[in-house]
Amino acid sequence: MTDNLDDTIRQNAQKPAEVSGDAGSVKQHPLSEQIEADRYLASKEATKQTKRGLRFNKFVPPGVN
Repeated sequence: MTDNLDDTIRQNAQKPAEVSGDAGSVKQHPLSEQIEADRYLASKEATKQTKRGLRFNKFVPPGVN
């Protein structure tokens, strides 16, 4: 999902933001909005993961009380 969105953002960055022709005109969302959408979707995906990013453990060597 994210790879596809990354590719879309890369492709849109290389294209013009607005195109006009005989059939009409097409305007896409600004690149900053596309990047924000990518960040939002990535954060939603990260919160779905059950693994914690940081884990603290206490190691006690055997025989030490």
